[in-house]
Amino acid sequence: MKPFLLVLSAPSGGGKTTIARELGERRKDIGFSISATTRAPRGREMDGVEYYFLSPEEFKAKIDAGEFLEWAEYGGKRYGTLHSEVERLLDQGKHVVLDIEVQGAHAVRERLADRVVTVFILPPSAAVLRERLAGRETEDPAGVKLRLETAVGEIAEAGSYDYVVINDDRERAVSQVETIIEGEMLKSRRRDNFEGEIAGFVAELGEFIRDMEER
Repeated sequence: MKPFLLVLSAPSGGGKTTIARELGERRKDIGFSISATTRAPRGREMDGVEYYFLSPEEFKAKIDAGEFLEWAEYGGKRYGTLHSEVERLLDQGKHVVLDIEVQGAHAVRERLADRVVTVFILPPSAAVLRERLAGRETEDPAGVKLRLETAVGEIAEAGSYDYVVINDDRERAVSQVETIIEGEMLKSRRRDNFEGEIAGFVAELGEFIRDMEER
């Protein structure tokens, strides 16, 4: 089985990070890629767990060194996926879950189109999204307004994703993403040496047919 990258995107407050974490707890065949960011930790967030928290200078140095698979600016802060994180998980034979924004998702798809599956996590309504952001108590009204404005453009991109999951119930949303993973694993192009496998199958059938003809 050829492991793939599962990209989860959503507006801030859409629940993509929660879904990604839940998938990581349920499945041994996936790994969660930890993003790097220049934003400050929130609440009990820890470096190397939720994010790699970098200074703007550290982040720029990694850009210049070509260490990012993708990076984007969101709400005045930078977020990025490190090549080393993705390679570490792929080397383990795991599908890699990327919890990234729309800009980053487009960049990853352009670079690794044949190995990427994109899923947009859509809030059930605008009112629910507003309530989730306001309920965090980590943003002032101006910050909430900025995130809502950003969400307008992000949600408009949902149709460009392979799949859309409405996060009106966490359990159902996680199960739907799991169904997507299972379906993608069944695709012929994700099987190792599929052409050789089929060729061998056909050759063996040919031998059976010849044996029958000779009897």
